[in-house]
Amino acid sequence: MATKYKRILLKLSGEALMGDQDFGIDPKVLERVSAEIKELVDNKIEIALVIGGGNIFRGMSLAASGMNRTTGDHMGMLATVINALALQDAIEHQGLQVRVMSALAINQVCEDYIRRRAVRHLEKGRVVIFAAGTGNPFFTTDTAASLRGTEIDADIVLKGTRVDGIYTADPEKDPAATMYEKLGYDQVIEEKLAVMDTTAMVLCRDNKIPIRVFNMNKSGLMLKIALGESFGTLVE
Repeated sequence: MATKYKRILLKLSGEALMGDQDFGIDPKVLERVSAEIKELVDNKIEIALVIGGGNIFRGMSLAASGMNRTTGDHMGMLATVINALALQDAIEHQGLQVRVMSALAINQVCEDYIRRRAVRHLEKGRVVIFAAGTGNPFFTTDTAASLRGTEIDADIVLKGTRVDGIYTADPEKDPAATMYEKLGYDQVIEEKLAVMDTTAMVLCRDNKIPIRVFNMNKSGLMLKIALGESFGTLVE
């Protein structure tokens, strides 16, 4: 089956792993996501992931309550490692080889992030999960996704969300909001559309990596997008 993209960087929020729960990780979501990733690998697509940690801990929210922002962000990075390990286990149950690579050194549980090694893993057909964001406070996991996507020469960054794409307003709050099918990077920045932070958007813009925002809760969309079908909103 001919695919449009050969190497994909998938960005998942930590909240995407909660399912219908208020916090934590829903095993049913892990199973569904890992099955869809197997479909991509079965079609000879190289897949890397960046996962957030908002289902476990949000450094920014505690920083607003008085916690030191650097401390909070480091705690958030550790939350992403927990999510990455859970996702690794679920994907391995699909019969795939997976490597978790952390921007923070945690050698007992995962590899350190080394760009050349990450690319080699992808070339060997392994799924690579990038954990701990960029390894630096004050940077979001969206920025980590753009950075890692640039470093591994990804063809596209796919961002899975709870809604169908980028809207003129929050569709969960404004029923009159309409969805964009296509946007330019600068338009997203200028109109302050809440899809990725400005640093992440500029990284993709400057390195000419398209972004497609799609509904993670609808099964099968990842493969359809990889095959060239249009779902969600394309930013390029």
